[in-house]
Formats: sequence, structure tokens, C-alpha cells
Amino acid sequence: MIIAIIIIALILLFVIGMYNGLVQTKMRVENAFAQIDTQLQRRYDLIPNLVETVKGYMEHERETLSAVTEARASAEKAGSVAEKAEANDALSGALTHLFAVSENYPNLKANENFMSLQTELTNTENKISFSRQFYNDSATTYNTKIMVFPTNIIANMFNFTSVEYFKISAPEAKDAPKVQF
Repeated sequence: MIIAIIIIALILLFVIGMYNGLVQTKMRVENAFAQIDTQLQRRYDLIPNLVETVKGYMEHERETLSAVTEARASAEKAGSVAEKAEANDALSGALTHLFAVSENYPNLKANENFMSLQTELTNTENKISFSRQFYNDSATTYNTKIMVFPTNIIANMFNFTSVEYFKISAPEAKDAPKVQF
């Protein structure tokens, strides 16, 4: 009788340990996604300042500025991981186009506010990249944990489901930018 109770207690402790491990790993994934959101919000906050700085110099580029503004609005509204990835790919493309067009405006390129905002956006893009990598690493750990034996049994019992990776959805976003002189 005592041996049966000890065995049941050990099994119960084992199950609790696996469950808690799954919860901790899922929380790391959620934290990693929150870090992406933080960096994306920082990017969204910088864009209106960039657009306002550029407006005075780029009178003939209203379409470019509108594309950036629309892409920012779409990215802010995105909900799921896949939607955020797709919307932010579009925003990155619009920003890349804006910076490419800015090359035609020497006075703009020399503007301190523009240079500062461009540096801030570059730094933010790097942070977003690192945050995406951390999220995907966390997602891989979590997805692996819910698929391997014996934690997959506990994961199925408590409805732990796999999470999406934050990946580039637009094929053109995967291409390196072309620079021509």
C-alpha cells in the first residue's frame, strides 16, 4: 500500500514537473512575442516623426509618404503572428522605398532630424530582428517540447498547441536590396 502511494506520488510529481515546464516554456514564447511588439511599437512611434520631417523636402513624393503611413496603420492593426509578420514586411518595404527616394534630396539627407530618425529606425530594425530571432528560438523550444515523449502526453491532456514562427511572408522581402550607381 505504501509503495503504491509512493509510486503514485512520484508519477504525480513527474506530471506536475512536465506541466510546469510546458507552462514556463509557453510563457517564454509569450514574453518573446511581447518583446517583438515592444520594438514594433517603437518603430510605429518613430514613423510619424520621420514622415513629418520628410514632408517638407519631398513635395513630389506624396505617394511614397502615403504608402509608409498606410503600411504603418496596417501593421499596428495586425493581430496574429502571421499577420504581424506580413504587415511589417510591407512596412519595411515602404520604409526602404522612402529611404531610397530620399537619396534624390541632398538637403533632406543633410537634415539632422532626418539623420537622427534614420539612425533610430536602423537601430530599431536591428532590435526587431533580434527579437524575432529570440521569439523563433523560444517557439522552437516550446514546439519541440510539446511534440516529444513524454511531455507530448501532458501537452495533449492540457491542450497545449504549437505556436507560429515569425517569418518573412513576402518573397520580395527576402531579396537583398539592389543598389545601383
